[in-house]
Parts: sequence; C-alpha cells; structure tokens
Amino acid sequence: MKIGLVGFAASGKTSVFSALTGAESGGGKGALGTVHVPDARVDRLAEMWSPRKTTYAEITFEDFPPGSFAAHAIAASVLGEMRTLDVLAEVVDGFSDGIEGAAAKAEAFHAELLLGDLGIVEKRLERLTREKGRAGEKELLERCRVALESDRELRQMDLSESEQETLSGFQFLTLKPRIVVVNVGEVDAASDAAGVRRNADQHGLEVVVMSAPLESELARLAAGERQEFLSDYGLESGARERFIATCYHLLDLITFLTAGEDEVRAWPIHRGTTAVNAASKIHSDIARGFIRAEVIAYDDYVGLGSEAACRQAGKLKMQGREYVMRDGDVVHFRFNV
Repeated sequence: MKIGLVGFAASGKTSVFSALTGAESGGGKGALGTVHVPDARVDRLAEMWSPRKTTYAEITFEDFPPGSFAAHAIAASVLGEMRTLDVLAEVVDGFSDGIEGAAAKAEAFHAELLLGDLGIVEKRLERLTREKGRAGEKELLERCRVALESDRELRQMDLSESEQETLSGFQFLTLKPRIVVVNVGEVDAASDAAGVRRNADQHGLEVVVMSAPLESELARLAAGERQEFLSDYGLESGARERFIATCYHLLDLITFLTAGEDEVRAWPIHRGTTAVNAASKIHSDIARGFIRAEVIAYDDYVGLGSEAACRQAGKLKMQGREYVMRDGDVVHFRFNV
C-alpha cells in the first residue's frame, strides 16, 4: 500500500513524513519510507514458534519533492503523479492560522481535486462525442460531470461494480481513498478539529489530527516513557498508530496470519476476500493449485497453544475456495501444482 503525502505548500508534509516514518526526506527529491503495522497477534505467534523470520504488514509513504505544490493550487503534472498513489494523505496546515483556518484550506484542496477530475471527464466526453458510440461510457461520464460540478466527489456516487471498473482506468483523484491529516502545534495535539471533520464528513473522508513536532519528540523516547508522554498531552496513542488504524478502517482491511518455523507473517486483505484469493496474496501457484484452507481462529490458536491441540479439539476447520476470510484467521493452505 503506497500512501502519498499531498497538500499545499507550507502545510508541513515533510515534517509529517518524518514523524510517521522516522526517516528524513532526502536531498530535494522527496522520499519513500516504510513502516511496520504493529500487531500483537504477530508478536504472540512469534513467541510460540520462534520462527527464522517475522514479517509484519507494511505501509509505504511517499513524500513529494519540495516545490511540487503551490500555496493555493496544484499543477497538472503533480495531479498526474498523485493519480498513481493508492491512498492520498492530504496534509492541512493547522498551525499558522490555527484549527479554524484549517477547514478552509481543506475545502480549497478539495476544489482543486474536483477541477482536476472535471478536466479529464470533459476531455474524454469531447472525444466520445467526435467518435460516436460507447453510449454507456458517455452516459456514465455525464453523471460524473454533474457530480463534480455539484461539488460532489466521485467516491460519493452510487456506482455499480462494472461502472467502477470502467472508471478505474482514469485514476480519478476523487475516487481514491483520502485521509485529511491536520498538522497542528503541540497545544492542539488533542483537538478533534471539529470544523475540518464537518468538512470531511461532507466529502466522505477520514481525519487524523497530529502534531509533527510532538511526534518527533515521541519517537526519541524509550518505549516505557511514551505512554506517560502521550498522557501529558491528552492522547491515548501516537499519530502513527492512529493513522494506521484509520487506513485500515478507510480501506476496510482485515488481516489473516500464517505461522510456522520458517516464518510468522501478517497478510492484509480486503474484507470479503475469499480463501482462494487470499492464497494468491502469498503466491499465484497456491491459488492455482488450491485444494483447501485449514483455518484456526487466532483466539483458539493461542488459547489451546498449538495447531495439534486445535485439531484435536475440533477448532481446525477445513474450508474451500469460496470461504470468506475473517480477521485473525491463522491459515495453512493446501495446494498441488
């Protein structure tokens, strides 16, 4: 999963990047930073197995080079780069004008994305008018134009699966999952940014409030000191943990687990994924030669202490290709190619 930090100039994108990843943005070129998704279940399974390798789910953040964004506008070339991202993390300046000014800045960024998508829709409609045919695509894009001109993001349209597939090739920005990151001073670290949230709710967005300077201080502390530090600012958890939780909620992700002497690993998948499609996340050969999935609920696995004990207690279930995976399933796939 690649998440791009985007936003108007001087919003603090690079500071947020460093706070979330612990890495510095490099040499005027922007940077990539990868973070592990903390998961106590992986930790516990690793204790049980002492595997040669332990692998957590990962999120990659991309910081754009300095100067990519202007103070109040987004260049077409930058909009094009943004279209390649999986998730947009829109960093909004909540420190120079305070929380009150952040809502207006978020609305202005929203307007830029609408205009960017509207330009693509109108250009495509002009071509379809010249070429004739493709009535279904034309009708769909006409609906998109109406939505965008009515200040609605395409994500908020009622689209069928086939319509979503038709639009996927355009890489519309207002179809992408987006999180608004309100970058505030330390004094506002525990604020709920009500004005920004009202704005975000209108456009179907998630919000995370964070103070990049505070998070940088937090990163330098020993693990045992962090909770006390957060409590002093009225926070239950750090921004990285809250951001990751928001991503999983926004994308409707769950995690299945594999465990053994070689490796204990977390595998993020979309809710509703079938067993055979989950197997393809590990390797296409497993999906191609799928025989069955041997599934144990995580609580049963750690409660009974081993796969053998779960099998004896009837907690290991044999599931077929169409089994819908559940969060925390510990799975061993049987296959033959």
